Amino acid sequence: MSRLARALAALVLGLMVWTGAALAQDTAIAIDYDAWTGLANRAEEVVEAGRASDEAFETLRAELAGWRDRFLVAQEASLPRIATLQAQLDALGPVPETGPEPQEISDRRRELAEQLSRLRAPVQRAEEAYTRADGLIGAIDALIRARQTDALLTLGPSPLNPAHWAAAYDDLASSLRRSWQELTRNAASPALQAEARVNLPVILLQLGLGIMLLARGQGWARAAVSRLRGRTRRGMGVWRFLASLGQILLPLGGIYALSAAAFDTGMIGPRWTLLLEQVPFWAGVLLGIRWLADQAFHPNDDIAALPLAAEDRAEARRWANGLAVLFVAKDVLEALIRFDSYPHETVAVANFPLLVLSGYLLFRLGRVRNAAAMAGTAAATLPDAGQFRLRFARLMGRAAMIVGVAGPVMAAIGYAGAGEALVYPAIETLALIGLVLILQQLLNALYHLFTGQHPDEDETLLPVLAGFLLTLAALPFLALIWGARVADLTELWTTFREGFVIGETRFSPSDLLVVIVVFVVGYMLTRLLQGALRTSVLPKTRIDQGGQNAIVSGVGYVGMFAAAVIAITAGGLDLSSLAIVAGALSVGIGFGLQNIVSNFVSGIILLIERPISEGDWIEVGGLHGIVKNISVRSTRIETFDRYDVIIPNADFVSGQVSNYTRGNVLGRIVVPVGVAYGSDTRKVEKILLDIARQHDMVLMNPAPAVDFVGFGADSLDFRIRAVLRDINYGLSVRTEMRHQIVERFAEAGIEIPFAQRDVWLRNPEALAGLMTAPRAAEPEGGGEEGGAGDAAAKGGQTT
Repeated sequence: MSRLARALAALVLGLMVWTGAALAQDTAIAIDYDAWTGLANRAEEVVEAGRASDEAFETLRAELAGWRDRFLVAQEASLPRIATLQAQLDALGPVPETGPEPQEISDRRRELAEQLSRLRAPVQRAEEAYTRADGLIGAIDALIRARQTDALLTLGPSPLNPAHWAAAYDDLASSLRRSWQELTRNAASPALQAEARVNLPVILLQLGLGIMLLARGQGWARAAVSRLRGRTRRGMGVWRFLASLGQILLPLGGIYALSAAAFDTGMIGPRWTLLLEQVPFWAGVLLGIRWLADQAFHPNDDIAALPLAAEDRAEARRWANGLAVLFVAKDVLEALIRFDSYPHETVAVANFPLLVLSGYLLFRLGRVRNAAAMAGTAAATLPDAGQFRLRFARLMGRAAMIVGVAGPVMAAIGYAGAGEALVYPAIETLALIGLVLILQQLLNALYHLFTGQHPDEDETLLPVLAGFLLTLAALPFLALIWGARVADLTELWTTFREGFVIGETRFSPSDLLVVIVVFVVGYMLTRLLQGALRTSVLPKTRIDQGGQNAIVSGVGYVGMFAAAVIAITAGGLDLSSLAIVAGALSVGIGFGLQNIVSNFVSGIILLIERPISEGDWIEVGGLHGIVKNISVRSTRIETFDRYDVIIPNADFVSGQVSNYTRGNVLGRIVVPVGVAYGSDTRKVEKILLDIARQHDMVLMNPAPAVDFVGFGADSLDFRIRAVLRDINYGLSVRTEMRHQIVERFAEAGIEIPFAQRDVWLRNPEALAGLMTAPRAAEPEGGGEEGGAGDAAAKGGQTT
């Protein structure tokens, strides 16, 4: 049986062990310590001797593990009652150091102490027995691991030694000859021939059915997949996947029919029975690996699990199909080796060619190009589509190339166990990875079937989480493939069930589950309460929007804190045991987290005092913007340039903040205006006042005003002061007023001046001399340039 089959059987056994432990925990049967002592003594003798087989050790370990589970249940059975009695004793208080204690209290204390002692006795005995069982299990595991290591690192006969070839050939030929002789001897038996004639109709029917399914089954399945591929109805990937399983099931049904026909002839002896009983399994492995290769490297882009080029997928299918044949051939050879008990030299020589071919095909499969998605495919149009899968495929390809070389080399030296432990588990690992990728595609198709959205387009997290859980579920299979024992996995599960200790409290997985469930329920209730407040309760009050947001945020923080406290308490974790952790955390806050705590406290102050609210126009640190969100650590504002700025809340509490729309949106604008000297100032004032009064956004109470500010260097300065109904329109109002000012001043002939300067020159005669002096010197400088230019012009003639 192959490693993959052993992995499946091991997982089933592990589930049975886990189920038995759960049932033992539920029933809590009384423990027979005499029987346990006898088993423990026998186990100590066997471990000390160290001569038992691996199967015997595994059986003994399973018995010890069952007792250990019962001891663990016994330890936890009386814990609630012990905790109650201890709480009752604590309620009575300590014994007085001086003076007599009341007789009633003393009697009650003694009674509770006796009850507590009686309850603790079986718990302590169970703890001692648990420790002994755990130690024996650890010793057995150490022995088995040491044997496995020795088997891998033992130097055996080299298959390259020609002295072993003749004996290996004779052994293999003898096996084939005995198989053929058994078949011919049974076929010549008159009794068996008579039995075959009686069963002939059934045999012919089974032969016909088997041949038909083998010859046409895969073709029918591929035709069904092709028909479904042309459909566009949602969830079609699910039905296409189910139809593709016919490539395994239909030919496998044909194999079963042919095997049944062979058995019905009555001519199958012990040797052929051993082989034929495993033929359906070998056919299933062969068909399964071929199906995995076909799905992972399918010619159609929408079915292939890896976005490779078409020629690369075709090459990968060829190498994968070859590995499937060699993998099954290795298992057939192992069956012959077990039946005929070949010597080590024959085993090494017989296995080596299959190992070399498997390593070669594994190396070629690892060299398949997978650097980029195929042009023109959907994967190539998405920037990040398939990149993780391609990087992972490249990593697995490099590992396959290394293993494909290292395995045969080690087997050639003589380390056949180590070589086989590298190559064949690598093949099974690639098959497992392909299965995980295909099942992930099935999960995506199921999501599309039930939601109508494609996972890549919907960008939802649910298929990603499902794929993560699928990968976690494959880890036990991967461990079993690479040599882990079922006992190793059950030991991990036992350790997990035991939990961990925080302070004086044991925290088990069931407690963790209670914590998660209670917290999730509390979180959901908090969100429901927040939604009810936001949509149904607070809108009917007179609280402004900022106050409503503050109340909703406060309810959320209080609700999540309360949910966390209730969840921890419900899980049985004593909060007092976290006092040391809280003290250490306070020191860390004092030194390293003071800025974060300062921002957190400032956020609470902002939510309570509400100096700013969402939607306010504020200025902080010279930056203007609209408040978009206030959290406990920071506040997000959107500037008028449409980009977000995250400001720590401490800046709002310790710094200066201007809020232009706090309470209302009224605001004043000032528009400065300058007119030329000589203009009629009364007329200018009247025009400006009319412009301000006529604007729709300007309030009449308080009325707008025009001030004659002063006499400027270039103009007579005025300014318009007006209060707007909504200061958010201040920029557009100023722009409109300036347009009207230009138009009204032009109609009234009023000039808007600009800066002018008159330059007066003193002693212009001296300046005139200075201006003419460079002109007198210009011929010398110009002569050089002119000479150079003439020389350049004549250069063609002189040369």
